[in-house]
Parts: sequence; C-alpha cells; structure tokens
Amino acid sequence: MEYQGIGYLRSKLASKQSRVNLRYRYYEMKNRVKDFNIVIPAEWTWLTACLGWSAKAVDALADRLVFSKFANDNFGINEIYDMNSRDVMIDSAILSACISSCCFVYISADEDGYPRLQVIDGYNATGIIDPITMMLREGYAVLERDPKTKAVTREAYFTAEETSFSDKITGEAFSLPNPAQYALLVPIIYRPDARRLFGHSRISRACIEIQQAALRTLKRSEVTAEFYSFPQKYVTGLNPDAETMDKWKATISSMLQFTKDEEGDKPTLGQFQQQTTAPFMEQLRIQASLFAGETGLTLDDLGFAGANPSSAEAIKASHETMRLTARKAQRTFGVGLLNVGYLAASVRDDFPYSRREFYKTAPKWEPLFEPDATQLSGIGDAAIKIQQAFPSYFDEDKFHEMTGI
Repeated sequence: MEYQGIGYLRSKLASKQSRVNLRYRYYEMKNRVKDFNIVIPAEWTWLTACLGWSAKAVDALADRLVFSKFANDNFGINEIYDMNSRDVMIDSAILSACISSCCFVYISADEDGYPRLQVIDGYNATGIIDPITMMLREGYAVLERDPKTKAVTREAYFTAEETSFSDKITGEAFSLPNPAQYALLVPIIYRPDARRLFGHSRISRACIEIQQAALRTLKRSEVTAEFYSFPQKYVTGLNPDAETMDKWKATISSMLQFTKDEEGDKPTLGQFQQQTTAPFMEQLRIQASLFAGETGLTLDDLGFAGANPSSAEAIKASHETMRLTARKAQRTFGVGLLNVGYLAASVRDDFPYSRREFYKTAPKWEPLFEPDATQLSGIGDAAIKIQQAFPSYFDEDKFHEMTGI
C-alpha cells in the first residue's frame, strides 16, 4: 500500500489545529468577546463577559450517550473495555469528538501483551481514513508535549504493517510490528458525511456567532448597569464663579444646599431618565432562542426557566430534536467503538482478524431518557399486550433497552 508519509500528516494536522483549539476555547469558556468598539467607552475595554452555552450544547448531548455493552460479543471486547476504565475512556472519547468533530483511540500493548486504550483529541492526531470501514490507512499522533512550551516531544506514525515512534528529546526512534490489518489509531467521529469524513463539531459556526452576539449584549448591559445604579443628574443656572462641587459627594449625598446669588436667582436641579437593563434581557432571550434552535436545547436548558415544571413526557417531547441527534450520534460512535474493539482483539490475540468476523457484534446504549413511574407503568402495559400477541418476544435485554432496568 502506498502511504502519504509522516511529513504530509504533520502538515495536515497543523492546518486543522487552529479550528480545534477554537472549539476548545469556547467549550472551556476562554474565548474573547469580539466587540464593535462603537458604544462602549475605551475605559471599559478591560470588561469581559462569559457564557457557558457552548459547553451546555456539548454536555447536554454527551451526558445522554451512556454506553452499555456489546451484544453477541464473541471476541471478548467487553472485557477489553472493562480493563481500560470503560466509563472514563468512552465518555472522554464521546466528549472530545463532540467538541472537535473527532478524536482518536490509540491502541498499544502492555508488558503482558494486553491492549491498552488511550484517547487522543483532534488537536494531536490525524490520518487518512478508509471511507468504507471508517478506520485509518495511516495515522499520526502526538503522544507527548513539553508542559511549558507545548512543543512535541514524542510522536508516532501508524500504518497497517507497523507503528513507528520518535522521541524528539533523546533522538531515539524505533518501530513495533502491527498484528492487525489497520493502523492502531482509530477515529471516533461525530456526524460524518461523504464530504467531511472526519465529521462536524457540535460547536458550529452558527453557535459561535450567536454566542458572540450574546456576549456583547452582556457586556453592554454591564456598562449600562453603572448608569442604572447611579442615575445621571444635572444642575443648570449656576454662577460661573461658584465653587466647584465634588462629583462623588454630590452623587451619594442625601442633602445638597444651593443659595441664591446676588440677583436672587437660584440653580435648577434635574435628573436624566434612569437607564434600564430590560432591553438587554429581551435581546439576550432572543439570542438564547436562536442558540437553542441551533443545538436542539430548550430555553430552560440555557437558564430561562419556564412558568411551570414539566413532566417527564413533556421534557421528552421538548427535547425531540435532541433525541434524534443523540440517536444519530449513537450509530456513528458505535461504529468507532466497535472498530476499537476489533483492532484491540487483534493486538490481544496477536492475530489479524478480518473485520467481517465481527458483523454480529453490536453496540448497545442506555435509554436516552430515564422513564419515570408513570412511563414505566405505560411500558409495562404495552409489554403485556405485545407479549400476548408475540409470545417470548421480550427478554431481559429488550426490556433493558426500553427502560434501563
């Protein structure tokens, strides 16, 4: 097989790192506000605003995707995942894939030859993907970076024949044979398509622009709050030779004295109309509605509480878009997790299994919405009727898929 080489993959990774880093900044709420600098005075440029909407969009989906097990596990894949901290490893892979559109699982062997699974984010790995199997023909990953300079200190190049390691500090380089039929770097992808095989990020361009508008709204409301707290006042008709008053003392004082001048005239006091934050809150609510429509969330999810608490059925109905998105994610993530198990089994047994030998193994997930007591009662009635029409249809696994019990 002809390979592109490690140099090509290094440049490919460098071209994608800025986008991945941008998504992680929004998820970690470290993004900066792109201000227009039209209304806000220069003295307020230090003021920042922060919103966790992007993190909420990612977590709301990732937290619902709870992997259960592999059914028809003829090759002991469940055991491999159990020995590699299944819950932490799979949750980390799903979360990273939702943020940066894809992540990678690096498969290696320990001292006893048992497979180890390590999640590498999209900022530190890439490869050439096979569009049929969704596995890599060749891959490249940064395994270690300098904690201070973030420079690459250890990297690996993956092919179907071997895995090559390089240490930038010691200059050491060596290769290990690959017992599997594909590179031991497996992509876990969120929403791939024929044009973008490495998927799409949960934090889309629309999410970024809407959140920027919301951040500017928060910043303007913060500036306006100063005028709301201390309404602007004015005095007209003062004698030019009058003693200049302390502005701060005049603002907080409960009693001010103004005497008439020699001609008997006295100054006129007034106050500008008090500022209000109501328009900003309405504007922020509109932007929250746009963000919720883009991500399948509700206004309740974004902090705008509804009038009455909803039932479990009402919550499920309001998250219908989220349910469909989660179902789609389960299908694509399931393929990636099965590919990881397939190659890990080849490493464990030191045998190049064929991918078609795993066609009966299927990933299973926990229910997206946990049923309440009322819904459980309805499921029980429906199960009885189905069982009467189709005896022995329901078993423990099918009932678990419906209820999580």
